[in-house]
Amino acid sequence: MPAAETADVVIAGGGPVGSALVLALRDAGLRIVLLEARAAVSGDARPLALSYGSRLILERLGAWPLLETAATPIRRIHVSQRGGFGRVGLDAAEAGFPELGYVVDYGHVADVLAKAAAGTPAICRTGARVAACHGGEAARLEYEQAGKLHQLAALLVVMADGGSGPQPPGGKSVDYRQCAVTARVVSERPHDNVAYERFTSHGPLALLPDGDGWALVWTTTPERAQLLCAAGDAEFLQQLQQEFGSRAGRFTMVCGRRVYPLHLRRAPQESPDHIVLIGNAAQTLHPVAGQGFNLGLRDAWELAEQILGRQSAALGSREWLHQYAARRRLDRGAGVGFTHTLVQLFSNDLLPLRLIRGTGLALLGCMPPLKNFLIRRMTFGARG
Repeated sequence: MPAAETADVVIAGGGPVGSALVLALRDAGLRIVLLEARAAVSGDARPLALSYGSRLILERLGAWPLLETAATPIRRIHVSQRGGFGRVGLDAAEAGFPELGYVVDYGHVADVLAKAAAGTPAICRTGARVAACHGGEAARLEYEQAGKLHQLAALLVVMADGGSGPQPPGGKSVDYRQCAVTARVVSERPHDNVAYERFTSHGPLALLPDGDGWALVWTTTPERAQLLCAAGDAEFLQQLQQEFGSRAGRFTMVCGRRVYPLHLRRAPQESPDHIVLIGNAAQTLHPVAGQGFNLGLRDAWELAEQILGRQSAALGSREWLHQYAARRRLDRGAGVGFTHTLVQLFSNDLLPLRLIRGTGLALLGCMPPLKNFLIRRMTFGARG
């Protein structure tokens, strides 16, 4: 094997979070190598909910103008529970924002950011699968590309591969025993830039404005998810109508159904020296409330700030990693706790919990300061 190549920063994972980090570091004057296992990162049509706070980060990265035309704004969110009282509306204008968020295909975001990253001084390599990564006085990484094994030594290795690469031992994992059915649907009524989050006995059902129609994220049991994807269009739409109700009018068309298993995975708080995890490699969340990608983007932004800040501690050292962990602890902990609590509280049909949920939603709807506090936290994270 040839001698190890050296770099200041190696980013394992060329998806949106890894590419965003490259863009944030493009003027740092560092030797940066980006490794992506796939030959191309586009083609994934999953709906992605970007918060307004993520839009501001993407603007600073220079990527938002390339995404804006494909993004559908969310100006209001309607939250309710099936078979129970209580509902609340979250409004952008009331909170002082132009929009609460945006809906765009994950694949489009990945493609735009990857192309932008390729235009920076960073060395971007596709088809490069990480085989092993070890910490120490410097990080050592092995990757396979075109059938050959290569070595990289770096002051900092950033694992941004969505959790598919080598992981340190420990951490937390929860199987929700749920799957998300994603699809595009059309209804008789226009969406008017309103998103719906409806909690059912099997899990949340999100209907998001997307172009002239809707992006659907329907959480249910794995068995029912498979049946829904195998059902004919008319049967699928009938079951969706029964579960969601008539607020969007009659559903008339569905396409692009896919199933994704859902789980919570959180990496251990400590990682080996000179290795840091961000995005889904650090925490994989349930899609309820659409927090996962937004949390990962904040991971990348704050990591770039710390790298650019040139703290007294050596890049990637134990002290340096502790500083970054401290910066992200509150936001990450709140994001994981918020989504996990929602899943536990709303994914059942027990009468006492249904009454508690309804009372909570009704009270929230009557308290504008509390609603606006919640919006800010969903928009900018726990430190917003």
